[in-house]
Amino acid sequence: MSDKKMTSSRRHHLKSLILQVAQGMLEQEKADIEAAKEAYMAEHCPAPDLNGDQAALMEVCKKLHSALDKIDEDRYDAEAKVLKANKEIEDLKIKVVDLVGVKKPALKKVRMSADTMLKALLGSKHTVTMDLRANLKQVKKETKEEVRKCLSVWSLSWNKSVASTPFLSSAVNRSCG
Repeated sequence: MSDKKMTSSRRHHLKSLILQVAQGMLEQEKADIEAAKEAYMAEHCPAPDLNGDQAALMEVCKKLHSALDKIDEDRYDAEAKVLKANKEIEDLKIKVVDLVGVKKPALKKVRMSADTMLKALLGSKHTVTMDLRANLKQVKKETKEEVRKCLSVWSLSWNKSVASTPFLSSAVNRSCG
């Protein structure tokens, strides 16, 4: 086999030939279906004999009406079966969902401030500003000297309390000395 590519005109010609053959096959299939319908109707529904007196025609009409009633009953029964089956299918689908459970999607982290979240929830018509830091107390930072001062006062008071307790003072002297 050669590795030559098919030209576009050849490809177009072959495609049109395939489409013509397919169209002919579709027409033949339609004709076959129509012929099958005609044969079925001729076999199962022969043309009524309308020759005769009025009593014979009345009898033919009664037979046709009884056949129509039977067909309507069959259609109603088939409809009821289909509705029952559909309801059962829906119930089974609900049971499957209940058994499997609804899977919750993994939540994604969203970096959004409170103001933008409120705007997204309430829409652009409502303007709400929420400053969460406004209600907080102001705390001033202590300097290193103040911290040292507090620590020295605390350590002195602790040393005095240890020295005043005889048991603790002897234990501290033994461990330190």
